[in-house]
Amino acid sequence: MLPIVCIEQICDELEDLMEKGGNIVVYHGGDFFPEHWFGFDCVVVLQTENSMLYDRLTKRGYTGQKPTNNIECEIFQVLLEEAKESYPEEIVVAVRSNTIDDINRNVATLTD
Repeated sequence: MLPIVCIEQICDELEDLMEKGGNIVVYHGGDFFPEHWFGFDCVVVLQTENSMLYDRLTKRGYTGQKPTNNIECEIFQVLLEEAKESYPEEIVVAVRSNTIDDINRNVATLTD
């Protein structure tokens, strides 16, 4: 059973930290954060090739609709569009995340 998460409590706990700045926040969607946190400098959407995504999910033990839903989201760029709708489009960046080299390049680019 999944734990019940209170979004307001999480955001309240993070509020002071977010106000200080200099944070990297990781989340699987764009609708979690309060509007007054939209001072993000950059919103990064990780993308991957469908075959690699399928392999990753099946290696983690996912079956049935989970891999299918994730691949459909990738094909239709659901998370990229959600990010563009939730944040100023000029701060939304899509990057490839297929390989370790991609990840290292992304980290280097984003931390420059």
